[in-house]
Amino acid sequence: MMVSGGLLLTLLIRKEWKNMETSRKQETGLKEEQKWERIALGVWKVRFGTPSAYTPTAHRSNEIKTEALSVLSAEQGAEPQLPFGTDDVNIKQTTRGIVVTLPMNTSEDIFGFGLQLQSVNAAGRKRYIKVNSDPKMDTGESHAPVPFYVSTAGYGLFVDTYRYATFYMGTSAEKGASAMKKEVNQPHKEFSESALYAFKRAEEERKVIIEIPSESGIDLYFFAGDIKTAVQRYNLFSGGGCKVPMWGLGMWYRVYGGSDQEHVKKLASQFRDEKMPIDVIGLEPGWHSHSYSCTYEWSNLFPEPQDLIDELTQSNYHINLWEHAFVYPAAKIYDKLVPYSGDYEVWNGLVPDFSMEETCEIFGDWHEKELIDKEITGFKLDECDNSDYNPSCWSFPDSTEFPGGMDGEQMHNAIGLLYQHMLEKVFHKKNIRTFSQVRSSGALAAPMPFVLYSDLYSHKEFIRGMVTSSFSGLLWAPEVRDCANGHDLLRRVQTVCFSDHALLNCWRIPNAPWKQVDIQKNLNNELMEEAQYYTDECRKLFELRMSLVPYLYSAFEEYQKTGLPPVSAVVMEYPQDEAARNLDDEYFFGKDLLVCPLTLEDGTSREVYLPEGNWYNFFTGEKIEGGRRLVLEADWNEMLVFARDGALVPVAEPVICVTEDTVFNITVKSFGTNKTGSCVLYEDDFVSFNYESLVAKKQINVTVGDNGKFIVSGAKTSTKYHFLNCIVKD
Repeated sequence: MMVSGGLLLTLLIRKEWKNMETSRKQETGLKEEQKWERIALGVWKVRFGTPSAYTPTAHRSNEIKTEALSVLSAEQGAEPQLPFGTDDVNIKQTTRGIVVTLPMNTSEDIFGFGLQLQSVNAAGRKRYIKVNSDPKMDTGESHAPVPFYVSTAGYGLFVDTYRYATFYMGTSAEKGASAMKKEVNQPHKEFSESALYAFKRAEEERKVIIEIPSESGIDLYFFAGDIKTAVQRYNLFSGGGCKVPMWGLGMWYRVYGGSDQEHVKKLASQFRDEKMPIDVIGLEPGWHSHSYSCTYEWSNLFPEPQDLIDELTQSNYHINLWEHAFVYPAAKIYDKLVPYSGDYEVWNGLVPDFSMEETCEIFGDWHEKELIDKEITGFKLDECDNSDYNPSCWSFPDSTEFPGGMDGEQMHNAIGLLYQHMLEKVFHKKNIRTFSQVRSSGALAAPMPFVLYSDLYSHKEFIRGMVTSSFSGLLWAPEVRDCANGHDLLRRVQTVCFSDHALLNCWRIPNAPWKQVDIQKNLNNELMEEAQYYTDECRKLFELRMSLVPYLYSAFEEYQKTGLPPVSAVVMEYPQDEAARNLDDEYFFGKDLLVCPLTLEDGTSREVYLPEGNWYNFFTGEKIEGGRRLVLEADWNEMLVFARDGALVPVAEPVICVTEDTVFNITVKSFGTNKTGSCVLYEDDFVSFNYESLVAKKQINVTVGDNGKFIVSGAKTSTKYHFLNCIVKD
């Protein structure tokens, strides 16, 4: 092969630069040994230097699911391999900290980095892993940034750090990569700042560059496989997905922040009278005798809290209480926590160091005896993130020192996780499953039964959060809070009903939003003329959610067993489909349902993308050929949800709420002509950890028999499911 003189010179220059760089590393002693170790099938650990003692793996509360990882590899049918060699991973110590570089192809697409509300594909972008409640740009900062990503090249990477790591995902080329470019006098096509600085993918070879500041060592964890498999391996490495109570998958309603005891009772009674399916009532800051910071004691608005708890639980509601971690001086645990807190306050309150066992015992013991033992079944852990861009700029400085050894930077990325670990441990000790909320999370969070939420509110961003959170072991609630009008209410409720967490957060209004969406009129107790219409439509949507609770419960069980998230990006199921790679407004709900939400701005139609194959409208059964984009209509009270060809979906008769006596009457819906489909339902007591003995747990399988009838096996002794259109066998 002939090589031109210019190209040969370029190659020689690049080789000389690389030789000089290698020589410099050797002379300065910056090149240290990288220790590779396979810790499970398809999972490798790389250690460089001496890592920090304060990392996500150091604080993990769940063991690696080694057996499940082996099963996953066996299903793949081949020994899992990474797409590059050990020599392609370069790690070095610099004056800034640790720098890691890896190869990256120009066609490679990147997903992950936790909850990201502004974009889904990180290829060609920079990601800054810093907890921030109000990110203004697409930088990577979020409520729950995670130093983990997956690549279409066939691997995932987790960087085990709480530091504000920076990931340059193909943004920069090494010196010499562009040496052959000689084009000049190229015309400018557009004269504007937006054109000049517009996002562009690189044409030349790039690198993944990762900076971990202030550290002298690091552990990296590589996960082999396509996008879906790498995500599963990461989640199983984290300990598998969370085990949730069945009631947690029903409808949630957070009441007006100014509510007193009688108002909560009245609202709860109204929901039952109007047959609105609701499982959980959430109380906002007003239940504390002091909030911002907190006392964790009942205020005079609730003079007889046990009476309220008893009345709500007798009506089969579960109760969730708002709080944050900052401890007010009037709190009874304040003095005990003084030596176990950081050296700066937030909102006049202590910042507990949840990395310390003593802190967790004090904080957890109070919650156990004063709240959980009195039938509180969950908490909303607010403001454990950090605000740099709000006018108040609240939270503790990065320079804060904590008695357990971490600084403020590390604690910002850790406190949401440690807060969850502390409370989940208490619930587990009591043999009670919780399903709770948290405003900040991070690495290895898959086993935690906590769902993220936000004070941000773009509906399109909330839908995007459904997609992005699925890559990193996080759950996300696109909650309904404020609504521009009744149409906006319906569109937002439709989205939450097909999400991890069906939540209406009505903390600003005393009356239900289906009575009045205008906040001021709601405060004045003025009802909409169309209140009855929106009440009926919301009831239908709540009932739709309740009909899919068993289906979703099984998806969560698969999450725990296999690491496959209950809500997932389309590209996870179709990794070779390039059209799916930037799809940020559609997602899978469970195994077989593809959800394409509409927003107020969409009106009554939107463009959808259906991957290759036949798809069926979940509500009408209409067949639509996939492998294309098309514009579809959906009136304000309609949705665009599609089932895969061959899908069997168990649909329950809606119930008002889930109780210990609930029996779900199941009708299996079949879609398409493919008769090889199947579905699985899981049965246990739905509320405790007794299933861990395996005796208290059963798997019910549904298939299609030769005669076209649905055959159910494993349900003969079922006490939770009754099948209406199936033949039940042993």
